[in-house]
Amino acid sequence: MTKEFVDVLVIGAGPSGCVSASYLFKNNVKVKVVEKTKFPRLVVGESLIPRVMDHFAEAELFDALDAMNFEKKLGARFIRGEEICNFDFSVKFGEGWDWTWQVPRADFDNTMAQEVIRKGIDLEFETEVLEVSFEGKNSKTIVKDKDGNLKEIHAKFIIDSSGYGRVLPRLLDLDTPSKLDSHSSIFTHVKDINREEGVEGTQISFDILETEVWLWVIPFSNGNTSLGVVGPTDFINSLSENKDNAEALRNAIQKSDYYIKRFAGTEFLFEPVKLENYSRAVKRMYGDGFALTGNSSEFLDPVFSSGVAFATESGMLAAKLYLKESQGIPVDWEVEFTQYMKRGIAVFTTYVQEWYTGNLQTLFFHQPENPEVKEKICAVLAGYVWNEENSFVKKHDHVIANMAYLLNMQKEQSPE
Repeated sequence: MTKEFVDVLVIGAGPSGCVSASYLFKNNVKVKVVEKTKFPRLVVGESLIPRVMDHFAEAELFDALDAMNFEKKLGARFIRGEEICNFDFSVKFGEGWDWTWQVPRADFDNTMAQEVIRKGIDLEFETEVLEVSFEGKNSKTIVKDKDGNLKEIHAKFIIDSSGYGRVLPRLLDLDTPSKLDSHSSIFTHVKDINREEGVEGTQISFDILETEVWLWVIPFSNGNTSLGVVGPTDFINSLSENKDNAEALRNAIQKSDYYIKRFAGTEFLFEPVKLENYSRAVKRMYGDGFALTGNSSEFLDPVFSSGVAFATESGMLAAKLYLKESQGIPVDWEVEFTQYMKRGIAVFTTYVQEWYTGNLQTLFFHQPENPEVKEKICAVLAGYVWNEENSFVKKHDHVIANMAYLLNMQKEQSPE
């Protein structure tokens, strides 16, 4: 068996892994990336939020991505019957990027991975992690390539960015149940032949079919659009008695007054994919010689598109802390990594939970709009969930519920 020696082994070549690897390489760290699949590959998470742009820029991946001319996402629209709530990322509380992209992830991730390779980083596709063992902080990882050859990779640190593969959580028994209720989704892409011109045709939208059920519509610059339905697992399963994902998704589209004409009868470009009970959590996010990033650690819910943002945030942070530690500077991983990430995760967890209770929807659709409240919520939706100058970040655990309660009380007391 051949042996290879590196400073950092990155498992997974998605956004988190590429950001980590590119940042470390830029700082003269010997890094190797192993990816189980062959790119391009289908993956969910096609709507980004502005916070990710900070990470792509810092990792020097922005220019390669920008050259692809992906559809620009300037905000998000939420639809409930005849009610519409638009968020504009340029009208938010605090500093930060005013736009991002909505992307076919197969193309997006492949662009990043190829840029990582172009930089000179060693990235092996179709290479599976079989075993990992630690001696102190040093690790020995046994991988198998597409031809069945085995190799030992010795590393001083591992960044697990394996996403739904959850390599270290599986091997080290780190999985734990999510605090969020069980939800599932079914999605596919369509050739958007009925797409309207202008903003209406390109705007990402979330169409609320019931309080806990919603349809996503994510138009891409290539003329295709991602369609998906999300809801409690029991509801998603009830959409087709035959467990037929295509039938289930078509039945969901039929429930959308807003989109039925645009998408009814549209041919699916691939058999719809079902993600069941997708929320994930772990017992701990780091250990001696490793850190978990992205979906390898926590995945919440797709409703506010936070997945890639947490992936790149944790990937960049893990890389920075390893670099700091390698320079002999003490790192408190509990405080600087886990507690930091948990603060942001807690904010988004509250927003996801309050979305499904209906409280956040009450705030979204209340008329007349409160511009100050909307700007603060918009900053959260843009991913700036560590800015505690924003009261909707600092007081996230009660501000939404309290405000929704007051608005509902006012509605009940107002004369008809």
